[in-house]
Amino acid sequence: MDLSIVILNYKQKGMVKQCVKGILASQPQLDYEIIVVDNNSGDNCLAEIQKLFEPEDTLPLVTESLFSKLVKPRPPLITIQSKDNRGFAVGNNLGIQSAKGDYVMVINPDIAVVPGALERMVQFMAANPKVGIIGPKLINPDGTVQYSCRQFPSLLMPIYRRTVLGRLPLVKKKLNYYLMINWQHDVNRAVDWLFGACLVMRKSALDRIGLFDERFFMYFEDLDLCRRFWEAGYLVYYFVDVELVHYHQRLSAERSGIFGILNRAGRIHIASGIKYFAKYLGVKPPHRN
Repeated sequence: MDLSIVILNYKQKGMVKQCVKGILASQPQLDYEIIVVDNNSGDNCLAEIQKLFEPEDTLPLVTESLFSKLVKPRPPLITIQSKDNRGFAVGNNLGIQSAKGDYVMVINPDIAVVPGALERMVQFMAANPKVGIIGPKLINPDGTVQYSCRQFPSLLMPIYRRTVLGRLPLVKKKLNYYLMINWQHDVNRAVDWLFGACLVMRKSALDRIGLFDERFFMYFEDLDLCRRFWEAGYLVYYFVDVELVHYHQRLSAERSGIFGILNRAGRIHIASGIKYFAKYLGVKPPHRN
């Protein structure tokens, strides 16, 4: 099998349905499967997704052989119900552990898949065996670039981003470097790390380095995984040949700065940051050539 697509749901049933419909409508010319994991949402998402894969009634005047040529068969569907919500890393790992594809795509339900996108990403991975993980160019609904690739952060970077220090001219320059704002997002290139909103990963590499670190409930698990890919000798690539719209809502930023501690997502983000820097305390990030 070429590709396993893992979609994690937590109370986003409508978006999950739209994401799956978009994948099916794009009719990928691949041998692929869709794996939907529900993090105990209680929204009946998996039952709704299964309805999309029920056999369609054939037209009475169309023979079965002709109909099979006109309509591409549905790919295999795997649904996984988690008994509790243990976060992004655990939920996606449940899906990855069931994956049969040579490549695994982890995709947020708020991303719209377009025809040809999945094929181009798989083809790029197959042609570049040193690349372990890629992320497409993500676009905001208004057509602007979403900054979805970053440099490895320093210990002070979260403090800069959440305090008035971030307004200082010298610090702003460091923030822009970290966020890669001044880089033209129009070429395929190796980057330090990519957002976990949409990643295509080499399954053999995952088998070697391990899955998402489940100590991170949410946030920093994508940074940590990309770092481990680099440490294992694989390349991490920002892939601009595919552009996907991401209807992104950064929950951790609903209340910015130190007031983020008043927001649950903000507290989770801060806690994950502490875990990340504690994990790599005294260890330099891998050097990207």
